[in-house]
Amino acid sequence: MASTRRTARIIALAAAAAAAGAAAWRFRDIPAALGRRPSGERLARIESSPQFRDGAFHNAGGLGAATITGIRSVIRDRRANKAPTKPLLPVPLATPDPAPGPGAHVTWYGHASALVDLDGTRVLLDPVWGDRCSPSLVTGPRRLHPSPAALEDLPHIDAVLISHDHYDHLDMPTIKAIARDRTAPFLVPLGIGAHLESWGVPAERIVEMDWDDAHAVGDVTLTLTAAQHFSGRGLKRNTSLWGSWVIAGPRHRVFYTGDSGYFDGYRAIGAAHGPFDATLVQIGAYSPAWPDIHMTPEDAARAHLDLNGGLLIPVHWCTFDLAFHAWGEPVDRLWREAKARGISLTVPRPGQTVDVANAPEPDGWWQGLA
Repeated sequence: MASTRRTARIIALAAAAAAAGAAAWRFRDIPAALGRRPSGERLARIESSPQFRDGAFHNAGGLGAATITGIRSVIRDRRANKAPTKPLLPVPLATPDPAPGPGAHVTWYGHASALVDLDGTRVLLDPVWGDRCSPSLVTGPRRLHPSPAALEDLPHIDAVLISHDHYDHLDMPTIKAIARDRTAPFLVPLGIGAHLESWGVPAERIVEMDWDDAHAVGDVTLTLTAAQHFSGRGLKRNTSLWGSWVIAGPRHRVFYTGDSGYFDGYRAIGAAHGPFDATLVQIGAYSPAWPDIHMTPEDAARAHLDLNGGLLIPVHWCTFDLAFHAWGEPVDRLWREAKARGISLTVPRPGQTVDVANAPEPDGWWQGLA
């Protein structure tokens, strides 16, 4: 009898050890995904930035680390909004055009990931091909639709631009794959280079930039401009910078907001770098609980006009459930605002390649999915 009990105990302990080992394996990438804090020359450059003081980066105009107003307001917002935050039917996907020809073209892969092609020079924005925007493989917001194209099927890439280090914009597995299979440089705000190098990106392929720094790739100039947001992949925030991007070629210009609350800086960016043939503007994941860090659709329209933009292409919606509004609400509200303000708008399906000079008008493809 005692022998039977000992055997059962041994089996139970072995099963527990196996389960613990399996759990540890499933969470093995979390420490690496958190990234690495900058040191040495990287840290010295950060400390000399006008945006850095008191141990952290700050927004312009004296706005410090943007914060959510409190857990109670977030819970209240969740309870007040009963609309479905996920599509109830499959999201329709399009097949990207790998070689759209001369002109300005934008392929949207979902959320904030997009390929900007200016007469054959291709710039990849905030690539996230992972199943979750999280440091974990098993928890965190999961994709609401498949990626419309495999990462290896993308055409040649001349540069990768990162706006900030949040998980829905900076995905470790995707970065590792691009570093392994491609030769493009990574252009990133200050502080993000340490993350990339810890994930295997060669130092010579990392270009860290402060606001208003510019870097040429072929005949296209890439300028990191301001945004109003925050950063952080762990408990400590704002040790790396955030920003928006100006992509300027000899004949075409495109602007990408990254994540941002509405701020007066858009007028200054438009005056210094516009007009833009197209703007890629964040429209989703907004809430009254965090008005300073994410724009509403109406804010997005206002920013587009401030920037002196031509075609407005909405991003940062559809792919991940990151807020409490209804899944299709951001584009419904933006469509109404664009009509009221006379803004040229297109709403591509994930994977769709848009010819900026001949963009289709919205057709409401998202309506009825949720």
